[in-house]
Amino acid sequence: MIQNITLGQYIPGTSPIHRLDPRTKIIWTMILMVAVFLIQSLPEYIMMGCFTLVLLLVSSVPIKYALKGLKPLVFILFITALLNIFFVGGRTLVSLGPVTITYEGLIAAVKLFFRLVMLVLTASLMTLTTTPMAMTDGIERLMKPLEKIGVPAHEIAMMMSIALRFIPTLMEETERIMKAQASRGADFDTGSIFSRVKSFIPVLVPLFVSAFKRADELAEAMESRCYRGGKGRTRLKSIAFTSLDLTTTLLGLLFLLLLFGFRLL
Repeated sequence: MIQNITLGQYIPGTSPIHRLDPRTKIIWTMILMVAVFLIQSLPEYIMMGCFTLVLLLVSSVPIKYALKGLKPLVFILFITALLNIFFVGGRTLVSLGPVTITYEGLIAAVKLFFRLVMLVLTASLMTLTTTPMAMTDGIERLMKPLEKIGVPAHEIAMMMSIALRFIPTLMEETERIMKAQASRGADFDTGSIFSRVKSFIPVLVPLFVSAFKRADELAEAMESRCYRGGKGRTRLKSIAFTSLDLTTTLLGLLFLLLLFGFRLL
């Protein structure tokens, strides 16, 4: 299971995307996610898919590794595709009694599938090329203006960074608990979908206990190192916008212009 979780993991590298300012990556990740939901026509889907593929190639992240992050979402992708195929009205393609498959439903399912794939790949690309510390600094710098109205930017950034950092750890802990229970006779692979879901309930209790224990250990470690929030703290490496960030921003704006320029034709 842990091998299929890419969100929250980091792959060291020296690619242009690795060297971008974390604020640039965070902002453009959000922009591309919004763009994924705005695309409609086939040319727009093709351009967005090619752009995502180019980003993966430039980042030097193995494509097979990035695609592994889709495996835990196969069930969600399958269910959402079925819901669109059978419950979206339109021109009938196949009719099997009360079940009707429409052309519009099939197109909607395909579009939703590719949207979810591009969303996962875009979000994973940001975490795979950004260290947790750089992510924390980027989020904190972006939220800095909100401190004037009382928003604790540093604390929020720290919590988000810790949450991303511990996603792989919790998945590994889940896998360890499942293997321990399987060795004692628990069955997670056979039976109906409801019985499989029910078999996961005994996994949740030790998982929550382990998560709370890790939270206590992390809090004690931070207190023992005299952590008192962001006030007065300095950084070993300071982040700054460079010419690479400017070039990336200009190329991104050019891509968005080309992407949605099809609607003006």
